[in-house]
This record gives sequence, structure tokens and C-alpha cells, in this order.
Amino acid sequence: MPESACSADYNEIGAAKALDGFRLSLAKYVYHGRKAWHANALLFEEVTKNHSFDLIVGDEIYEVRDAIAAGVVKVRAPTVMIHDFFGSLAMSRNPLELLFVHLRNRRAVGVYERGPASALTHFFVGELEDIPDESFGFLLPNKRKLAEKLMTFLGYIVRFNPAEYEDVAAMKARMGLGSEPLVVCATGGTSAGFELLELCAKAYEIMKASIPNLRMISVHGELFGRSLPALPCGVEVRKYVPKIYELYAASDLAIVVGGGTTTLELTALRRPFVYFPLEGQFDQCVYISERLARQQAGIRMLYSRTTPSLLADVGLANIFRPPVWPPIRCDGARTAALLLDRMLRAVPDACRPESARQAERQ
Repeated sequence: MPESACSADYNEIGAAKALDGFRLSLAKYVYHGRKAWHANALLFEEVTKNHSFDLIVGDEIYEVRDAIAAGVVKVRAPTVMIHDFFGSLAMSRNPLELLFVHLRNRRAVGVYERGPASALTHFFVGELEDIPDESFGFLLPNKRKLAEKLMTFLGYIVRFNPAEYEDVAAMKARMGLGSEPLVVCATGGTSAGFELLELCAKAYEIMKASIPNLRMISVHGELFGRSLPALPCGVEVRKYVPKIYELYAASDLAIVVGGGTTTLELTALRRPFVYFPLEGQFDQCVYISERLARQQAGIRMLYSRTTPSLLADVGLANIFRPPVWPPIRCDGARTAALLLDRMLRAVPDACRPESARQAERQ
């Protein structure tokens, strides 16, 4: 739809206003994101008002959830909200951040427990154990207990069948990479984690003393106007890899920012990987890190405490290392499809556009 061009890019807001090196300021992100959230909520209202839908699926549509609760947005079709974490967390002892997080959690609980939550169906990508068994905050309910009542748990979702990517040598041959040991360094698609590229490159130079034919591919994603750091000769740089999981599957070691999709794909592929949660970003530092610790997947490191020599030592100790974690179930997309199909079939026929009814009859 042409309206999509009017949607604000939250990644750009974070990169321009809230990132300071490898650290995200939650307070700055929220402060600078308020207008964009409001604009996107109004855009949602405009699109759903001007077009007819049988079902709406939104990924982490917190701005829409809040606008529904405030009466700014009206739900005109069954709407599914997809979550991969539940509840905000303060990442500092700053009194303003603590107060903001508490108020935000209290408002969210109110939305979920009273009235407006009934307008949304909630899916969670993951398992019940991925939600901490703790309170939202002072005088607020337990996160896991509320999620168990509110959410439908899908399990994990990846874009591929892990069984097709088990042979590292075959994947290297398929991608024309050669047989050399391969390290992939990736920021996850945005400029968040940009500094990791330089750290990986310096560690690569040290690792080559032990593995002379070592190869490194660095994938940086969108830089939002920033220039690439000076990387040493031998580090191959790529901006965008359409199916980056295939590159991970061909790797002997991956070093990545600790985002949910990237770390889940590497867990499903069962490749050795080191991950750096973006400091100050609570979902990566807490929710994702706790999931990976429970699954015994990946090596967690802190950017602010990691030198090139330390990363090189960890890399050499883990490259080629067989996975210690068991395979994970990745059939969440099928579960979601079956649930969405059931919801579509439950839409009263009289409420559906004639074009949709004709297509189904055909």
C-alpha cells in the first residue's frame, strides 16, 4: 500500500537519537520516538478505516495497543498482536527511567487486564519459560501468570528447515565460499552494533596467527549515514545478504549482536556463536540472554568489557566446537498459520468483502 511510505522508521530514530556507541539509551529512545509512535498509530487508524480487512496481524504494535486503550484508534477487524517479550525493564538506577518503566508497565497491565485487551488477540513467539517468573513491578501482577492467561504461545519461528543446513562443508560449496575456516560477523541489519565490526576485525587479525587461512565476512546492514570503519585487508564486507541464515549455516563461528532473530537462527542451525547484547536494550540484555542461557546456546560477551585479544581467545576456543545444546522446535509458523486460518474462518460471512467470498468459492 502507498501508505506504508508514511510509516516512521523506529530503527532510524534509535540510530540518530538514542545510540551512543554500543549502548542504547531507553529514555532518549522513548522521548524521541513519541511523535513517531503517535503518527504510526494514526496511520493504522487511517488505513483500517479506508480499506476493508478480514484479519489484521501486527508485530509488536505497542503504539496501536496504547492508542486503542486511549480511544484514539478503533479496531474494525480481528487483530492479532505478536510479542517476543513481555514487560519493560529499567537498565539503570536513573530515577526517571525507573519511574518511566514502572508507569509504562502499569499502563500495559491495565490495557491487558481491562477492556481494551479484548480487542486484540495476543500471540507470543517462544515458550512460556521465556517470560520471567517475576512481577511487572511494585503492586503489579506476575509476568508469567498474566502471559499464561493472555497469550497463545506459538513456539519458535525460523525461515528455514534446520535439517537442510546441517552440513557445513556442503553449505560452503553451495555458496561458492571455498573450504577455508569461516567467521561471520554481523550487526543484524541496522547500525546498532556498528562498533562490533571493528572489534571483530581486530580479533580476526589475532586469530589468523593460529589459523592462517581463516576467512572473515562482515555484514553491516543499514548504516544510516555512517561510514564503515577501516577494516584490515582480508575482511570481506557485505551490506546485505538476503538469506543470511545460509551464510550462518556455512560458518564455523558467528559473532553477532544479540538480537532475537539472529540468535534464534543460530540456535536452530546449531552453529558456534558469540553474541553481544546491545547494552541498555533490555530485551537483548535480559529476555534474549536468559532464553539463550536456558537453551545453553551461544557465548555471551559484553562489548564494554571485551578487548580484541579476549574476543580472539574466545573465538579460537569455540570455532569448530560441536554444539552442546539440543535441537529446538521451530514449527511456530505452522502453529500461527493454523490459528490465523481458524480466525479467518470465524469471521461472519456478511462482514467479509464480496471479493473475498468469491475467491473462497472458487
